[in-house]
Amino acid sequence: MRTIAWEKGKVRIIDQTQLPQRLKFRLLKTVAAVVRAIKTMQVRGAPAIGVAAAFGCVLGSSRLKDTAGKLIAARPTAVNLKWAVERMLRVAKAGRGLPPEKLRWLLLEEALRLAEEDVVINKKIGRNGSRLIKNGMNILTVCNAGALATVDYGTALGVIRTAHASGKKIQVLAAETRPRLQGAKLTAWELKRLKIPFTLITDNMIGHFMQKKQIDLVVVGADRIARNGDTANKIGTYTAAVLAKAHHIPFYVVAPTSTIDLALRSGRQIVIEERDGSEVTNIGQERITPKGVRAANPAFDVTPAKYISGIITEAGTFSPSRLKGAKL
Repeated sequence: MRTIAWEKGKVRIIDQTQLPQRLKFRLLKTVAAVVRAIKTMQVRGAPAIGVAAAFGCVLGSSRLKDTAGKLIAARPTAVNLKWAVERMLRVAKAGRGLPPEKLRWLLLEEALRLAEEDVVINKKIGRNGSRLIKNGMNILTVCNAGALATVDYGTALGVIRTAHASGKKIQVLAAETRPRLQGAKLTAWELKRLKIPFTLITDNMIGHFMQKKQIDLVVVGADRIARNGDTANKIGTYTAAVLAKAHHIPFYVVAPTSTIDLALRSGRQIVIEERDGSEVTNIGQERITPKGVRAANPAFDVTPAKYISGIITEAGTFSPSRLKGAKL
């Protein structure tokens, strides 16, 4: 079951804002609908929004430059979105002068190719990362980096999934991931469907379980990785990385090479998306704070490379210091 697909001239997505209560599919017919789905996190996860943007370029092929700008601006932190749009623009440039329908067909072929590549890449990542998982390990993951964050299979959760499928006896601790609760809603939903043993914990329980030696390994996804290895991921990842370092627990980032932005020297250059404070003051439609309370809501934080044991990609596992010279 794919998170995103092309269906009869429209973009079909799983509406992730409806999970875990309902598995609902939506058909997006316009560029505006794709942009809205990305902004509202109906479709989310760096690889998934990259593919969504590629399909958005097909829908907006008649005004591609304008379409590209709108899509890139939808969410600023995840580099895969910009990477995918730029790939589509290169196809359009190569097809300059073609009739509009022919150009649209070329763009669709590229978007479909990108979607298929994502699944293949994720399975390679899963095989590479599962080698680090030993029988009996307790593994912490933050946010959702599973099939829902990609076209299919997942990155960090794909590593866990591959290890489980190989017969390794593992236990997952899934952090709830405030304020949008992607761990509680999405990761828990995926792990339950995959029948992988897991326990849901709140974000502020991570240190406790590390102190009790009930976490052996941490694997997380990524939205953008600078060339020095600094990594932006869902807010709370940095906290987990510092705690892991203090407790001598390996901490791995899992992502396709398209998430590595070699143009950025360090994480200080990564733009952090600020979302509406109502995501903090409310859970769903229910307000949990007094009226008038102002809330900060950075969607991501940056984990410095010194806290990262390695970066697992489809091309292999790299230490952060090796990224700059790696053949990616």
